[in-house]
This record gives sequence, structure tokens and C-alpha cells, in this order.
Amino acid sequence: MDVEEVLKVADDLVFAKTEKHLNHLQEGILRGTWQRQKYPEIATNCHRSEAHVKKVAAKLWKLLSETLGEDINQSNFAYTVERWLFSIVSSHFGDNAQVGKFKVCANHPESLETPNLENKNQDTSSKTQPKQRLDLSDAPEPNLFYNRTSELTTLENWILGRNRLITILGLSGIGKTALTLQLIPQIQHEFDYIIWRSLRNSPPLASLQTDLIKFLSQQQETNPPNPPLSRGGEEIQPLSLRRGEEIQPLSPPLSKGGLGGVINYLRSHRCLIILDDIQTIFRSGQLAGNYQPGYENYGAFFKQITESSHNSCLILLSWEKPREIAALEGDNRPCKSLQLNGLGPEAQEIFTEKGLAEPDKWSEMIDLYRGNPLWLNIVATLIQDLFGGSVSEFLSYDTLFLGDLESLLDQHFDRLTASEQQAMGWLASTPEPADISKISEHLQLSPPELLKVMQSLGRRSLVETVKQNGRSHFTIEPVIREYIINKTRSKN
Repeated sequence: MDVEEVLKVADDLVFAKTEKHLNHLQEGILRGTWQRQKYPEIATNCHRSEAHVKKVAAKLWKLLSETLGEDINQSNFAYTVERWLFSIVSSHFGDNAQVGKFKVCANHPESLETPNLENKNQDTSSKTQPKQRLDLSDAPEPNLFYNRTSELTTLENWILGRNRLITILGLSGIGKTALTLQLIPQIQHEFDYIIWRSLRNSPPLASLQTDLIKFLSQQQETNPPNPPLSRGGEEIQPLSLRRGEEIQPLSPPLSKGGLGGVINYLRSHRCLIILDDIQTIFRSGQLAGNYQPGYENYGAFFKQITESSHNSCLILLSWEKPREIAALEGDNRPCKSLQLNGLGPEAQEIFTEKGLAEPDKWSEMIDLYRGNPLWLNIVATLIQDLFGGSVSEFLSYDTLFLGDLESLLDQHFDRLTASEQQAMGWLASTPEPADISKISEHLQLSPPELLKVMQSLGRRSLVETVKQNGRSHFTIEPVIREYIINKTRSKN
């Protein structure tokens, strides 16, 4: 949606509630908010005082919140509009309601019907308009998104390049979900179907496949599309068959459900499937990417999604990289992985929102907590509560404060093997980046074992690699180092 479409939708919503259209200042506030402007910039553009703009904006957010039945503010307005427009309109204005040029259909409350603008004067009563169906019901509420322009560009290029499987990796709180929620509006025009599913409850693959097929079929088809046929392993058209010729499906025989059924829908439609919390199907106490018993077929699922011929895309969000991905990905292969790192200077926006003082100290904070948005939000709240917003007072302590971060890191470290815990303890006790060719005598691991462990820790996003004198050295983030030291103290 562009800003004019957003203004039209907002105007319709406000008029339905008040029987009054948006005034010039209200439009300016929404326009500026959509373009990620702050109140001072909006006030300048609207030639009003900042105080007056904030006062009008507060009333506008309240009005929109009452109209839509959920909390709307400057931080979440853009994401809420993009994500919830269709279901919100349906629930507040009835089935088949139309707001602006968008129509919500009764049978599919999250469907988007786009009019054919070139033929808008023609009678379209007998024509079927193209529809885009979205199901984001499993996606979390969007939080404030911070600038990830380069990552968004990379992901968009991968999708436009017809990559079939994309994995976004990173520690909890790093922004995988927020990035993907921001990506959807930029690429949704590329897809017929978009569905988001979380694996937080570890559903068996068969249950997930049934759910996906139910959405992709929209319960309108009794059988999935027919698979392509082959002669000698090459795809052929049915009309080219000769009488009595022996043929076979290009892929294994497919049923209504299962992996074959999913693949067929991915071939017949351009679909975007987003699977969140992939790490829940992996075993704890095993090296990264090892599946829980009974979940090994997920590996075959990811492999066939990548290797089958189709124009759809599967995006995985995970703390850990599935083992199959390393063998499937490559520059010229349709499988890519994005390691999501922390924010840079743009993370200062977190401290601005929290009202912290001493901006000259903020870069040090960002570096200590490696730009992790969730970590910085937690610590910024602490600084405001205990130190009156003084960053320098917080930094005056000798130790790095973790607080609520410890419970978050427990979730990661509870998954480690005993060997991984040994290696992390070694890295925590080494101030400088470690050369794994020089194994500590206290580390009871052979060189081959250590290599496996370091590879696994890398797949868990728990170690950083740095180059020194042409060799790879390994280190860990200050927060993780402090966490391990605290755990060691508590055991002693």
C-alpha cells in the first residue's frame, strides 16, 4: 500500500465512526507516521507546533483505537494497517465490506481483491478478479521495527531471484520476526498465497502439511493438481503421449495430503510459507540441528521444497540452522541463509523512546549488548527505573548487568551438549579471540570433536568468528561471557 491508499482507508474508518473526514493536520500526521517521521518533523512539515501536533495525534490514535478495537499509536500504526487491515475491516464493517479500493470477502476474511483499474468502466459482475490470500493469524504482534534496509534488500532480491528456501537465523530478540513482518508488505504482490505458522508447539509434520493444504486449497478443491508426467525422467505434456506408451509421474505418486500435496500446490500457485520457531523441533543436548525423535521427516520436507521445481518460497525463522541447509545452500542454488546480527547506530532510537540521558554514552551501550533490540529494551528500562535514565551511572559498575536477560539465555544454554558447554566456558575465560588450533589443556576435547562443537555453536549463533593474521579465531559476545561467568560462580 502507498500512502494515499493508507489515507483513504483511514479516512473511511474515521468517517464511519464520526461522520467526519480527516482534516489537513490529521492527514499530515498519518502521512508522516507512514513515512517514519517523528513528531518534530511532522510539525515542521505541517507548519504547526510540536505540542499541538502531539495533542491532535493523541486524539487521532484514540479514535482509531476505538474504531478498530485495538491499541493504535505512532509506533505500530504502519504495521497494524499492513497486517490487520483485511480482518479488521471485516469484523467492524461486515462481510463483503469495501474500504477504499480494497474488498474483504465473507468466506475469506483476510482476502484481498484488487480491482482491474484499466477496465474499471467495464462490467465486472461476471468476471473473477485476481485475489491474494493471506493468513497471518499465527504471526506475533508487530513490535517497533528498526532500520534493516540492507537485510530487507537482500531478502527481497533472493525472493525475486526465485530462491525456494530462505533461513533467517539469530538469537532470540535479534529481530527475525520484526524483519519478516516488515518484508511481507514489500513482496506480497509477488505471491498468490501467504501463510505464517509457528512451530512453538512442535506440531508433527503431517499436521502442518494438512493445515497448509487446507489453506492453499481454500477447501474448494477435492484433489490437488495433477503432477507433471515424464518420459525417461523428462517432463512431457499429456497431448504428446503415444498410445500404449509407459509413463510415470515426474515426482513420486501424490495423495491429497502429505508432502506431495504441498509440493503440487506450490507448483500451481506462487506461495510464501513462513515457519517460525523452527528450533522447537530440534533436540536439546545434541549438536545443533538434530531433530527430535519423530520429527526427522522435517529434514526431508525442507530438502524437497528446495530441490523440487516450483516458484514458491519457504522462509524459516530459527535460533539454529537445520543440518540439511548447509548442504543445500550456495550462491547458485535456490537455498539461502541470512545470519541476522544486531543493530548499529539505529539502535539509539530505543534509548530515545525510553528517554535515556547522555546520548554520547549510547554507542558504548549498543556495543556491549551487540545491538540486540530486545536486550537493549530490557536494559534501557532498567536504567530508567533504577538510575533515572543515567547511562553513565549504569556503566560505572564493574560488571555487565544481565537481570532478565539471564532467563532468555537459559533457553539457549539449556540446549547445549556437555562438550559445547565446555567450549563456551573456555571461550568465556579467554579475553582475546581464541585460536582453536591451540586447545586448552583443561578442555577435554580432541581436535575433531572441537571442530564439530565449534561448527554447532556457530549454527546456534553463540560464537563470533574474527580473522587474525589470516586465521579464524573465535570469541563470544560480552553479554554471553558475563552470563557464563555468573553461572560458573553460582556453581562454585
